[in-house]
Amino acid sequence: MIPGGMNPKQMKMMMKRMGIKMEEIDAEEVIIKCVDRDIRITEPQIVKTVVSGQQMFQISGKISEEKAEATVAIEEDDVKMVAEQAGVSDDKARKALEDAGGDIAEAIMKLRL
Repeated sequence: MIPGGMNPKQMKMMMKRMGIKMEEIDAEEVIIKCVDRDIRITEPQIVKTVVSGQQMFQISGKISEEKAEATVAIEEDDVKMVAEQAGVSDDKARKALEDAGGDIAEAIMKLRL
């Protein structure tokens, strides 16, 4: 029973009259990707609510957080430039760029030491 003496069926009818639609979504896992971490919700209970065309999701479940791994796209031209400037193989240049987070100058400096 919902507070105020209204049963769930009455509540559903009232929400329908107000233009509010609710739908349960069956899912195994929800992942929210943040800049510095990922939030994982396992065994989620998800309710999608539509009010005036606006979609909202309410999610509950078992929550865990993981630090997000930053990935840097290494361009082939950058690898060639670092390899030439530092006088090393392409593999060593690529590794130096990955370690430097894609910073060409830092990669060259580290290889020249």
